[in-house]
Amino acid sequence: MLSAQDVQVEGYFRKDSAKLGERVEYVLKATYHPRQQVIFPDSSFRFEDMEYLGRKTFVTDTRDTVTRDSVIYYLSNFSLDPVRNFTMPVYEVLKYDSLEYFPEDDQLALILTLSEIPPEPAFKDNDTYQKIQREFNYPYFYIALSIILVLGIVIYFVFGDKIYNHWLAWLEKRRWNRFEKKWENVTSTFISQPTASHADNVLGLWKRYLELVTNRPYQEWTSTEVAMDLPRDGILDDLRNIELIIYADRKTEQLPAICQNLKTDCRNMYTKKIELIHEHK
Repeated sequence: MLSAQDVQVEGYFRKDSAKLGERVEYVLKATYHPRQQVIFPDSSFRFEDMEYLGRKTFVTDTRDTVTRDSVIYYLSNFSLDPVRNFTMPVYEVLKYDSLEYFPEDDQLALILTLSEIPPEPAFKDNDTYQKIQREFNYPYFYIALSIILVLGIVIYFVFGDKIYNHWLAWLEKRRWNRFEKKWENVTSTFISQPTASHADNVLGLWKRYLELVTNRPYQEWTSTEVAMDLPRDGILDDLRNIELIIYADRKTEQLPAICQNLKTDCRNMYTKKIELIHEHK
């Protein structure tokens, strides 16, 4: 049984030796009382000659008055010392301070890649004919490059606006497809669970899309100001029904129709934006 002040730490390498730069695994374990808050180092820890490659965490195991945690660190050793001593701590977080607990140092031996110096190489004469690669024809390359540049300039001045407009329309269509997919997910959740948070998500998503399409500050406007800018019959009632869920928890059975109406508003603004893009010469 551990007291609230005891933190037992164990750290060791999973292999005794490694080559220079080879990945090794260092296991760090801590056993402490459940009332204590103990954290393990992350990538910001100074590993000195070791390079941090990542880590693997495990689910905390708490039984009675004992909590066990462990983390495997993946490191690369770049120390040239024949034997490398290494340790790293865990931290107990207190109200105004923290404590470090270090395990005993563990050793990692360096394996030399070359066990012996190879003999001096012997060179042989080679009078076999070697085919010489032809030089690159730079004049033809520059001529071809000039032709491509001229064609590019001609295409830009003749078809540049049309290509640019098609690109803008493609971007708007891509934005609409992302919105439509997210709208279906958000509204289906809202209709099945008409809570204040889900209602706020629906209104936020709707206003953000309209703001992107029209460049108007819908997220800053009230429902009355939005209804004045989007003169659709019933839009103010739709917005207020959703706001009643947010502020008064008053639900309505018309949510599917309201969500469909709001989506139609977005589709109409999207269609107008596409028409404006293609009308621009």
